[in-house]
Amino acid sequence: MQPALFDTWTDRYDSWFATPVGRMVKRYETDLLLAFLDPRPGEHLLDAGCGTGIFTADVLAKGALVAGIDLSVPMLAGAVGRLGDGGFVALGADVCALPFADGSFDKVFSMTAIDFVADGRKAMAELDRVVRPGGRVVVTTLNSLGPWAEQRRRKGAAGHDLFAQIHFRSPAAMRAIAPAVRIETATAIHFGKDDPPEAIPAIERRGRDQGLDTGALVAVRWDKE
Repeated sequence: MQPALFDTWTDRYDSWFATPVGRMVKRYETDLLLAFLDPRPGEHLLDAGCGTGIFTADVLAKGALVAGIDLSVPMLAGAVGRLGDGGFVALGADVCALPFADGSFDKVFSMTAIDFVADGRKAMAELDRVVRPGGRVVVTTLNSLGPWAEQRRRKGAAGHDLFAQIHFRSPAAMRAIAPAVRIETATAIHFGKDDPPEAIPAIERRGRDQGLDTGALVAVRWDKE
């Protein structure tokens, strides 16, 4: 992962989630994260690749204590500004070389940080290493299946500074690199950017109820044995 890539994205990242479609994406991505992670009051969690803390805030709101790591100093500064020090601590670190002892956390989560890691298996192994036995790991990525990925590939090929660096992975690809036997997967964001806002809840509900694997976001979950 390249820190310089994200150093210039702090404001753009936050601004996108403030757009009408960004708010809908945030809503359904958060719903899936919280359903898979199930953060509890007093638990010690790691947010690997926390960015500006947009998703960290929702986990903190459940009463968990969160350590957030990221390679980008401006992103971390944004997280500290958003979250303060009420249960949150920020640290500059690499998801592939976490500066924590084995079994340091009750749960670990990572929202789309693995997209910018070529060796996804190594990143997954590190996340698994720092969670305690019986603890949980949740990792999300941008799905290689479906129209959102295709649009991003085209932008990347045209020189988009962020999308040119992404490693898209399917649900099957994520299961293949996860260091566990029992792995649960789900996808979210079944609507398109041009779908009318009033239709999005029904589209998303249908995709969830049908268990479609083509949603723009893939989440994998396992409990460490």
